[in-house]
Amino acid sequence: MRITSLVSTLALLTALYGCGGADDAQSTNTGETKQMTAAPVKEDIGDLFADISLDETGNPAADKLLSPYDGPYQGVPHFDEMDLDGLKAALEAGMAKNLAEVEAIANNPEPPTFANTIVALEKSGDELGRVFTYWGIWSSNMSSPEFREIQGEMSPKLSEFFSKINQNEKLFARVKAVYESDVMDTLRPDQQRLVWLVYDGFASNGATLEGEAKERYAEINKRLATLHTDFANNVLADEENYVTYLSADQLSGLPESFVKAAAAAAESRGRVGEYAITNTRSSMDPFLTYSDERDLRETVWRTYYNRGDNGDEYDNNAIIAEILALRDERVKLLGYENYAAWRLQNRMSKTPDRALNLMEAVWPAATARVREEVAEMQAIVDAEGGDFEIAPWDYRYYMEKVRQAKYDLDSDEVKQYLQLDKLRDAMFFVAGELFNFSFAPITDGSVPVWHEDVKVWEVTDKSSGKHIGVWYLDPFARPGKRSGAWATGYRSHDTLDGIEKSVLSSNNSNFIKGAPGEPVLISWDDAETYFHEFGHALHALSSNVHYPTLNSGVRDYTEFQSQLLERWLSTDQVIDNYLVHYETGEPIPDELVAKIKAASTFNQGFATTEYLASALVDMRFHMSDPTGIDPDAFERETLEELGMPDELVMRHRSPHFGHIFSGEGYSAGYYGYMWADVLTADAAEAFAEAPGGFYDKEVAESLVDNLFRVRNAVDPAEAYIKFRGREAKIEALMRDRGFPVPGAETDNKTVD
Repeated sequence: MRITSLVSTLALLTALYGCGGADDAQSTNTGETKQMTAAPVKEDIGDLFADISLDETGNPAADKLLSPYDGPYQGVPHFDEMDLDGLKAALEAGMAKNLAEVEAIANNPEPPTFANTIVALEKSGDELGRVFTYWGIWSSNMSSPEFREIQGEMSPKLSEFFSKINQNEKLFARVKAVYESDVMDTLRPDQQRLVWLVYDGFASNGATLEGEAKERYAEINKRLATLHTDFANNVLADEENYVTYLSADQLSGLPESFVKAAAAAAESRGRVGEYAITNTRSSMDPFLTYSDERDLRETVWRTYYNRGDNGDEYDNNAIIAEILALRDERVKLLGYENYAAWRLQNRMSKTPDRALNLMEAVWPAATARVREEVAEMQAIVDAEGGDFEIAPWDYRYYMEKVRQAKYDLDSDEVKQYLQLDKLRDAMFFVAGELFNFSFAPITDGSVPVWHEDVKVWEVTDKSSGKHIGVWYLDPFARPGKRSGAWATGYRSHDTLDGIEKSVLSSNNSNFIKGAPGEPVLISWDDAETYFHEFGHALHALSSNVHYPTLNSGVRDYTEFQSQLLERWLSTDQVIDNYLVHYETGEPIPDELVAKIKAASTFNQGFATTEYLASALVDMRFHMSDPTGIDPDAFERETLEELGMPDELVMRHRSPHFGHIFSGEGYSAGYYGYMWADVLTADAAEAFAEAPGGFYDKEVAESLVDNLFRVRNAVDPAEAYIKFRGREAKIEALMRDRGFPVPGAETDNKTVD
């Protein structure tokens, strides 16, 4: 596992609140758009690491965390034996061995070559990589006060460790020598891209600095590691500590399935006979949609949107201010105007201005649609004799009333046909049709899991039966599990050691677990998210890259594949076969399907505006001078300047915006969801126009070959053109959301 892959892993494991895999740069032009990898061949680095051994820890729990995976499927993690008592010792031993490997590469007396430098880096850090697998579970799925204490102690030490490698002058000199050598022209395109990614990973992260600047850069990284951890843990504390309990006379309007889940959540917290509204989106959102109790809607809304902003020991505003100041200081050491300019240099967007141009092109249409939506909701309030104006805690509730009045569509009626297990089967069907994958449950206990709710499947090729990997699913919310939905992995595909590595991929959600024996029913939006995260898993499972680092991603591109997979939820094959009533087993009626499709662009004002507000504030935060910044005031003033409607708020308010402040995976990059959505809408039109529609074999084959299997072995812009024959057009996005298309008569505006 190459060291920059570990850096990306750490950034994600510091409680990244979004979805997707590791994030890093894109390459310069390698001369070809087609990936060219050889059959699995073990690449030899000689005896470079022959004299390096793992330090004795004297701690059996640490030795287990460091040890190779064992069992079936080329080995699987020992999730049933992971013990926090071994985490610190395992991290320290893993870092020590990785540093020894890096020193061996840096001090190799032989001239630098692709094999003894780049490939050697790819082969380093395996033990530490395995420890990070368990760190990730403790951080995101099974957090505890004991882990958070270790996390707080070790995060700055890990930052120091990475700085030692990124600032290793001899190592960077060897990487640079390979990058600038004539041998580059003789390498395969995927090898050229690998060299560039390695070189840029060092050059963009302080390798070129000297003296005091280099020392300060490392100090900043160390401090940021602590701040990112503190931010994430503060949000988690507010999610755990603030629960709204209801009595039986406060349930008016709530669906039966939600009431049962709320009762189970209360009982699990020792409050039998009450109903718990937990401080997570999966609980907040349906409550605000259905509860008739306006005062309680306001309470739940304020509790959720004030996470990290309560003026107590878990308040995140001072942390945000320090993070922004340190990020700005760090990139100034590298000569960049601001953090956003540094962050976007190797993204598809290239510059902050290009990202802003896209968002600002959509913003007016989105806010105009909000005004229309609010007018429709206010009319209902007035007709009912309500003496108030629509407030943020009313939006979802009256939006649902408008949906029912305008489309005769009841979201709770739709939920009766959206069973979690059936939707999972639908995802497997789509994976079989597009990717030729088959999923078989593993029920013999041979694959350990970290919680009884986690289930596992073996993934194989449908035609040949060839083993592809193992897929883990952790679907339900619980104390200690961070909110949201995300995908992650415990082993990526590569052929570096002469064999095809089996992929270990995972999806994680926070659905509310139903009462025993009751099916879990979810909303249409949650079903789309379910498919979305599965798209990330399919991206990992599809990989055919030779080198581990080429499984990394480009943040404003990596969401594209997962967003695209959402489109298959509404295809006839899925609707006709998997959307059946949870009690009767009857297929969803045609008339209800027609209503769902007719309402497909409903509420796009709300959805687009709340997202764009967060993305625009993120970008403005990272383009501004942070000296003396007051995050709350900055957020408020930026939204006022943008003309943010009063009736809704940012999807993620700054004090709990974990995407950008609990790590750096999405910082100055939250816009990437919309950049990727332009690609998504454009690619969806390619399927819609094909003879076989969304199951067209030729388009599906091109999609998998050009946009999934190559991962980061091909420049994303080149890969998309290879698939579509041209760049993506923003018009597709506007049509997709039901917005007016500016200059539609020319139909030639690309994402640029």
